Amino acid sequence: MGYETLIYETDGPVATVTLNRPEKLNAYTGQMGAELADAFRRVDADDEVRVVIVTGAGRGFCAGADISSGAGAFDTRAEGSVAFAGPGQARPSDGGFVGAIFRCRKPSIAAINGAAVGVGATLTLPMDIRIAAEGARFGFVFARRGLVPEAGSAWFLPRLVGLPQALRWCLSGRLIPAEEALAGGLISEVVSPERLLTRAKEIALEIAEHTAPVSIALTRQMLWQYGSAPDPWELLKLDGPLSMELGAGPDVREGVAAFLEKRPPKFPGKVSTDIPERAAGLGSAAPSDA
Repeated sequence: MGYETLIYETDGPVATVTLNRPEKLNAYTGQMGAELADAFRRVDADDEVRVVIVTGAGRGFCAGADISSGAGAFDTRAEGSVAFAGPGQARPSDGGFVGAIFRCRKPSIAAINGAAVGVGATLTLPMDIRIAAEGARFGFVFARRGLVPEAGSAWFLPRLVGLPQALRWCLSGRLIPAEEALAGGLISEVVSPERLLTRAKEIALEIAEHTAPVSIALTRQMLWQYGSAPDPWELLKLDGPLSMELGAGPDVREGVAAFLEKRPPKFPGKVSTDIPERAAGLGSAAPSDA
């Protein structure tokens, strides 16, 4: 698939997806959503890619939905609507870009270089790590437009920052500076604009160079799926047998040998072929449609 609203690049084990409508502050369109879903499926299928970074071209990350068509921008009956589905259309059964990000077996890093408003903020929530440049701002502005939180954000945001913080941000709809987003737990770091992509790549390479691909694929889905479970009993049915199965395999042998020999590991396992069968269902259901 050729992309018109994104740039897709790889550098060794790191893929970078750049939202590329800088003249519109990378405002979201339905085409961008479809291309973003395709890019994450592409990452998921490529064993050479270990981590994906998402950022924005120019001075914004994503200024929200493109409402340049006017007051009918979210009306599915109006020409130029950016609504997620048209009249009589169901939302994508696979969750669209939310499902693609959430199900991707490679970790994702949002490198937020400017305004991330509306869907520009919520599209980062299914990602695993979020860092931001100084001066970046966030806005869960839906109530100020007569809408409700979309892209599964009423599920993701409270899991990430807690219900009280999610309520405060969503009920006010105000813009949130990067420092407040950091204090609230939405992002993990604030760096200078010129350091943003460098820092994102440092985090990506730390993962890619020191961890096993299969372990990472399983770990991120276990944390997402079971992190807010009411008790650990269902998880205990999985993690013990899974640890025993992996413990008898080549990745663990390599990880232990590399540690004892004080050398970098070279894990042989591949996400495309070596996910244990007992874990095949992890992450198979997205929490919401895009």
